[in-house]
Amino acid sequence: MALLKRGPKWSASGMTKEVKSAHMANVMSLLDSGKAIIAGPLGDEGDVVGIYILRAKTAEEAKAWAESDPAVKAGNLVAEMHPWWSADVMKKPTTPLKMTTAYLGLLTRGAKWTPEKTPATEELQKAHMENINRLAETKKLVVAGPFGDDGTLRGIFVFKVTTLEEAKELAETDPAVKAGRLAIEMHPWLVPEGVLP
Repeated sequence: MALLKRGPKWSASGMTKEVKSAHMANVMSLLDSGKAIIAGPLGDEGDVVGIYILRAKTAEEAKAWAESDPAVKAGNLVAEMHPWWSADVMKKPTTPLKMTTAYLGLLTRGAKWTPEKTPATEELQKAHMENINRLAETKKLVVAGPFGDDGTLRGIFVFKVTTLEEAKELAETDPAVKAGRLAIEMHPWLVPEGVLP
């Protein structure tokens, strides 16, 4: 997964028309080729402005694809790479391409995070997974999965619901979030229609 963040040449006015056009052509090329299984901008004013989920054989290959983006080359964006696992549930976007809003939750280490595995943390992890399965059964949590690099970012939730508030309420049912072991930051995410289950 590539988190596209504001780069050193980011400005309030965004990218030049030429860079934006080349960036969009690159996004479409990644989607059309199957290299990206989903891509889209976040709909708020945070540090992360967009996300690519890439299907690559190696981390180096995914990084090369992300760094070849014209907006990354121009310094408007930087690509922060993370290995990420989830069920392979995403489909090809519908054509003509239309965008729809989903809600992306970035799970991070919470205030009460500890690296130790204890019976209490194991029980909390079990409850966390049970809650993910419960939310998936409602068809509102459509994608979830952990990051594989043991950093501050721990994983993501993707919700298909009608409001940001509903997505936040659902995410906050997570026992690990309630306990402070994990924290969640929720964002509106514009994604190609038809990709998410």
